[in-house]
Amino acid sequence: QMHCDLRQCIISMLSLGCHLPSLPSSPVRAQHILRKLLSGVCLSICGRCADDLFKGIQSSDAGVRCDSLKELASVSTDVTFAQEFISRDGHLLLVKIVEDSKDHLLHKSNVIMTHTLTGFMELMDHGIVSWENLSSVFIKKIASFVNAKPTDASIQQVSLDILESMVLSSHSLFLQVKQEVTMERLIAHLQVTNQQIQTKAMALLMALLQTAGDSDRQEKPALYLAYSQKLCILLQNIIHSSGSVQDEMAHYLYVLQSVTLNHLEPRMRTPLDCYSQEQRDILHNLRQAAFETESENSLSHERRRSLCAKEFKKLGFSNNSNPGQDLVRTPPGLLALDTMYYFSARYPDAYSRFVLENSSREDKHECPFARSSIQLTLILCEILRIGEPPSETGSDYHPIFFSQDRLMDELFCVCIQLLNKTWKEMRATQEDFDKVMQVVREQITRTLSSKPTSLELFKNKVNALNYSEILKLRQTERLHQEETLAPPVLELKERLKPELLELIRQQRLNRLCQGTMFRKISSRRRQDKLWYCRLSPNHKMLHYGDVEEDTENPPIETLQEKIPVADIKGLLTGKDCPHMKENKGKQNKEVLDLAFSIMYDVEEYSLNFIAPSRTDFCLWTDGLSVLLGREMSSESMRSELEILLSMEIKLRLLDLENVPIPECAPVVPKPPSNYNFCYDFSQTEQ
Repeated sequence: QMHCDLRQCIISMLSLGCHLPSLPSSPVRAQHILRKLLSGVCLSICGRCADDLFKGIQSSDAGVRCDSLKELASVSTDVTFAQEFISRDGHLLLVKIVEDSKDHLLHKSNVIMTHTLTGFMELMDHGIVSWENLSSVFIKKIASFVNAKPTDASIQQVSLDILESMVLSSHSLFLQVKQEVTMERLIAHLQVTNQQIQTKAMALLMALLQTAGDSDRQEKPALYLAYSQKLCILLQNIIHSSGSVQDEMAHYLYVLQSVTLNHLEPRMRTPLDCYSQEQRDILHNLRQAAFETESENSLSHERRRSLCAKEFKKLGFSNNSNPGQDLVRTPPGLLALDTMYYFSARYPDAYSRFVLENSSREDKHECPFARSSIQLTLILCEILRIGEPPSETGSDYHPIFFSQDRLMDELFCVCIQLLNKTWKEMRATQEDFDKVMQVVREQITRTLSSKPTSLELFKNKVNALNYSEILKLRQTERLHQEETLAPPVLELKERLKPELLELIRQQRLNRLCQGTMFRKISSRRRQDKLWYCRLSPNHKMLHYGDVEEDTENPPIETLQEKIPVADIKGLLTGKDCPHMKENKGKQNKEVLDLAFSIMYDVEEYSLNFIAPSRTDFCLWTDGLSVLLGREMSSESMRSELEILLSMEIKLRLLDLENVPIPECAPVVPKPPSNYNFCYDFSQTEQ
């Protein structure tokens, strides 16, 4: 180590250090370590690490080779080292090691292969060289590690990671990987107890599903069908496992749900074609399944046409002479026709009962099946977000999805009967159609938010949430809102706010002192390295540093880097952040909503964050604002303040239960004309 006088020129000091007798002369990259030196960190100057490891990997001594590969896997995370090592074609050396490996000898060199693949993945992750330069031999070898049953788990984990990056990097590599990796092996990996293998297998599966382009659109349903038969395995081994579903696995379950449901988008976007004989036949099948009619062949054209129009009207079509016009609107388009036909074929008794029951009701009180079905299909599309691409940070999946091969159709069958039940409970007429649909939407949304794990459980819950229960919930929410808006209550809130805001400020600072695990997100992969950041107990320093996957709440002493709070100049969020500007056009709204940066020392330095959740984003931006002496402005702060105010108000008003709170203070009466009614006690005492 060499202790430097910071008043001297940094570059000249480093150049002087490189001319020490024990070190070879080499160019020095000083800019990226200038900040560390100015922060008071001692700089350790060493020899040519990249050159030494490059030679060590080629050593004939197996021990030296293994140690070099292990060290390589560790130091390859540094971009400067990666540039030096790749400039020596070190990555090609790793490729050759993989290509030359023998399957029957692999079990004897598991450790070497694990270090080789890990080092290769770390080097490629910097984006210095293109994935497309890899040979087909290398790709097949990596795929063989995934397909092989007795392979070491650590090798399979890194191999799955490498294949995922290949798939996401280019379409040509996607085609090669899709050809080499079997669906059976990916499904087998989802059944193991190793959560890391499960997660990596899901990541690769989602990459394959999402990368398939327009030319592969015909193959995607086949890929889904091959997998859908194993959804129960996912449900049993992942969702219903003894441990909780990890955030990354929850994201991939959400992506699988989104990608699968989006297969319905083409039908949702396609209007009915009045010239399609197949679609006209389906419409007539709906009519014939509901009504027992005499042989239509014996009827005249006019008589048959009149009969059809009459029955289509009973079915609830607005345009009974040409019912196809009701299905021209998109969405829901042909998807509404599909759901109606599925209901009539899958549950014929319930279908006939629905139609006949409503056709016999008095005028204006019948629930129109077709019109209701079209609107209900649209509501389900909106609730399930069909047609929306999956976000990079979403994790809101429905467990019920993994218990049904045809979730949309089965949900429709339950909800259309719920709609008929709600219609009768509301004693609705045709004028109340929109009100009924709003209630049904609320019933479905509230029930799905409880995360039912099966269709039967969903059916029981949604039917228990009848119209009277919805009215009670609405009334409770309305009364709560009205109570909190009374002028005396608002005045009391204003008096309580400063104290509660100070409580939130202290909570934010305490949360920053506990620290948070952050992920570095690259352009090609959703998950990347982990790092931890926390505030010192005296609120004067921000400590941060890279950590391992299984690290929980690392001690502050283990975090190598630090930034004085006094040096922080500003806080940026969203698209204003430097790391969002660098990837302009590549980041979606979800990532932008989680991004924030702190600017320190001089404007060119920044510490960039991608929060793991919106809650963490709010906690950190609020906490940093408090450190900078600014007002907190997150939606989380506003929500928590309202909750605290509501609780405090309720506690203060407990003694006023059932006592109406006036809108304004009572009027002060006029003073009396005289005060002769006053009694002088002093005279009595005398």
